[in-house]
Amino acid sequence: MSLFKKYSILVIALGLLIGLAACGGRDKVSVNNTNNEETTKAKRYIIATDKIFAPFEFRNTEGDFVGIDVDLLAAIAEDQGFTYEIKPLIFSEALEALEEGQVDSVIAGLSITEERKQVFDFSDPYFDSGIVMGVAASNNEIKDYHDLANKNVAVVDGTEGAALAESIKDEYGFFIVPFEDSVSMYKDVMLGNSVALFEDYPVLGYAISQGVELKIASEMVRGSSYGFAVAKGKNPELLEMLNKGLANVKKNGKYQKILNTYIQN
Repeated sequence: MSLFKKYSILVIALGLLIGLAACGGRDKVSVNNTNNEETTKAKRYIIATDKIFAPFEFRNTEGDFVGIDVDLLAAIAEDQGFTYEIKPLIFSEALEALEEGQVDSVIAGLSITEERKQVFDFSDPYFDSGIVMGVAASNNEIKDYHDLANKNVAVVDGTEGAALAESIKDEYGFFIVPFEDSVSMYKDVMLGNSVALFEDYPVLGYAISQGVELKIASEMVRGSSYGFAVAKGKNPELLEMLNKGLANVKKNGKYQKILNTYIQN
């Protein structure tokens, strides 16, 4: 298949996956719960999320911002009676915005790690993930980490996949190529500039199910759990509502319904 044709397929597939044309600019998605008087008087929070991290957050073909994180936040806010505004950002910028006090919380498939606990307070975990290596669907040469020697490997800055790649690059002798988002990383591997990538399993699995021409080429390395983050020592009331709301939506079945919408077993 020609490079042009492969690129065309990528554009179409990613259009279905994230509504790529609708992702320009740091636009804001407002969600208001106005069912009762207490809600309208409550503090309105600004919640940052990744722009593109399907199936956790992405734009569908209608241009709506959807995903596991988006739907879960909505369910928790409804349960706890608070209002919020979603601010989609590049992943690394979302973390910076939280550190600088520009947003109140981040939900972006954010792994709970000991290093991040020094900077942020985390909610209870809401999803357990893991990291896999992905390669182009037509690539039959890269079968394990040893095949990466002297080759380029793509990662998204600030992610657990990037951390895994960094931890083994010297052992297996490959070079890391960083990107700001998964779409750019996928494109780089499909075009053959990098031979492999490291990505969260549910994210890569979802992309492949939507027609992105990649395949998983390794066993999953158990990763950290995902959680909401707030700035260290700040917004304890929001953290408490996130934990209480999460427990309630798990108990009433809404949590599993959300997962089933985006992850097919």
